Amino acid sequence: MENNSFEHVTVLLQEAVDALVTDPSGFYVDGTFGRGGHSGKLLNALADDGQLMAIDKDLEAIDFAQNRFGDDARFSIAHGSFARLEEFAQQRDQLGKVTGVLLDLGVSSPQLDDPSRGFSFQHDGPLDMRMDTTSGESAAQWLSYASEQEIANVLYTYGEEKFGRRMARAVVAEREKAPIETTARLAQIIKDANPAWEKGKHPATRAFQAIRIQVNCELTDIEECLQGALEALEVGGRLVVISFHSLEDRIVKRFIRKHVKGDDHLPQGIPYTNDMLRCRLKDISKKVKASKHEVDENPRSRSAVMRVTEKIA
Repeated sequence: MENNSFEHVTVLLQEAVDALVTDPSGFYVDGTFGRGGHSGKLLNALADDGQLMAIDKDLEAIDFAQNRFGDDARFSIAHGSFARLEEFAQQRDQLGKVTGVLLDLGVSSPQLDDPSRGFSFQHDGPLDMRMDTTSGESAAQWLSYASEQEIANVLYTYGEEKFGRRMARAVVAEREKAPIETTARLAQIIKDANPAWEKGKHPATRAFQAIRIQVNCELTDIEECLQGALEALEVGGRLVVISFHSLEDRIVKRFIRKHVKGDDHLPQGIPYTNDMLRCRLKDISKKVKASKHEVDENPRSRSAVMRVTEKIA
């Protein structure tokens, strides 16, 4: 169902489109449609024979896309994870022919701000956190059975939460009293278990991020998507990725570096050519951050990092 009451402000909008569009008549993929900020700008930059395929897990995003761009013959949208990007490109006979792929990672503002989605500790709501509410298990379901060790590992690995063990212990103790089914209750449990609050940051921030990543398989999906994008792109095609926290950006940076450097397992002391390295990407620019003006207008853009690379083989 479409929901217009929660506005999403697209980050690095013009910068991403300028970096991505090298051929207005090409075939492009917006792997994270959200509320269509980048898609709308991309369509404005495309010629009449250009094409844009968008992807999103969220049914509300799918409805929004069909209502906003459904009459544009250049536009199509696929429902599912962007981890299936290669599959979606194959279905449209575009595998190895895609001109550019854009990924705007993380969770969108409408998801964060809508209490019914269960992403935020700021508003009480059902503890769901799924981007795709038609599949998978909710945060409440996962927390109902996950072991203390598993919860602690998720909080530390995905949230970089140093008090993850204390928080996991508290979650397990509290769920014995009653199921943890709302964001407010989980936030209070985490808050009470956090002995050292960071200035200007809610004590449940890192924990909620970690659980969201776990529920949505976000980091593994990013890894699969990046490899799928590499296969889907044509030679000369570009990949533009906007990340919002260090875990995402680290995956993107390592992926690009790996394919820029090529095969580093060649025997030492033996002469080799660049072709033997099998490099598949080249860097187009250094990482791009939001301008001071954009950060002032949209504080959520403060942590954004954009990386641009091009397929060479």
